[in-house]
Amino acid sequence: MILDVVKYGHPVLRKNGTEVTDFGPETAELIENMLETMNDYHGIGLAAQQIAQAIRLAVVDISAVEDRPSFLEIDGKEADPNSIMPLILINPELTPEGDPEAVSEGCLSFPDIYGEVTRTGFVHVLCKNGKGEEMKFKAGGLLARVIQHETDHLKGILFIDRMDRESKDDIKSRIDAMAEETRAGLAAEG
Repeated sequence: MILDVVKYGHPVLRKNGTEVTDFGPETAELIENMLETMNDYHGIGLAAQQIAQAIRLAVVDISAVEDRPSFLEIDGKEADPNSIMPLILINPELTPEGDPEAVSEGCLSFPDIYGEVTRTGFVHVLCKNGKGEEMKFKAGGLLARVIQHETDHLKGILFIDRMDRESKDDIKSRIDAMAEETRAGLAAEG
C-alpha cells in the first residue's frame, strides 16, 4: 500500500523515533508499504517519520542510481552495494569516517527543493534488518550519504539543518511557504 509522505511543517518530522522492538507481521507489512511508497515517489530512501510514524526504521534502495557511485564493505571485504538492496535500517547506529564533503541533496518531504549538505564520505553502520538480525557494514559514496540522511530523519534532524547558511537562504521562502501550507492543511483536518 502506498502511504502519504508528509511534507515539511508536519511536527512528526521533528520527532526522535522510538526504538523498534517488534519484528513481527505488522513491522514486515510497514516495511513493504514503505518500500512501495519510496518507489512510487521515485526516492532512494524513506524514513518512518516521513510517513508520520516516529520510530527508528528507514528503507534505502540505491540500485537504480548509476551516475553516483556507492561503496560497501562487509567483514572487511568489498562487496556489491546492490547485494543488500533494498536495505532495511532498524535502530541504526552510525560512526562517520572520512573528510566532510558538500553535495547537493533532496528529500521526499521537500519536493523539488535541493541544497548543498556536508556529510562524511564513509560511515560504519550497526543496525537490525527487517527480521531483527544484526547487520554491520561500512558504506561510502551515495550509499553513505543516503544512510546518513535517513538516520538523521530518525532523530528529527532534517537535511536543511545541515545546509550552510547560503544554501538555506536560497530556499528559505520556498520552505517557509511549504511549512505554512502543511500547517494549514493539518489545522483544516482538525
